[in-house]
Amino acid sequence: MLPLSLLKTAQGHPMLVELKNGDTYNGRLVSCDTWMNITLRDVICTSRDGDRFWKIPECYVRGNSIKYLRVPEEVIDMVNEEDLERERTYNTLSSPFVSHLLPREARHWQVCPGLSKSGRVGGWTRRP
Repeated sequence: MLPLSLLKTAQGHPMLVELKNGDTYNGRLVSCDTWMNITLRDVICTSRDGDRFWKIPECYVRGNSIKYLRVPEEVIDMVNEEDLERERTYNTLSSPFVSHLLPREARHWQVCPGLSKSGRVGGWTRRP
């Protein structure tokens, strides 16, 4: 699963975004772009201390300020189904030189097995 394909599938679903400064934003994902900039609607913003809350109708979050994202499990399941379908499509192609047919983002990311710094098994890393 690729990070951008996860975000594209999550459009319209609720998500939690934590920024590098500790603030959190809970809302529905409206859109995202290739730099992971996202727009959320019906947002509840929580300060890093957790003692102040704001309700915001819509907000824009710049991708390089995002620490992590949390999406519902059902969205991850939807992405896995799309990935399986995409894999079936690409496996039926006869030419061994089909990397130009892959989504652009797939050419730059590779699966990284083992434990990541966050303790998760596996993950994605940029290709060298």
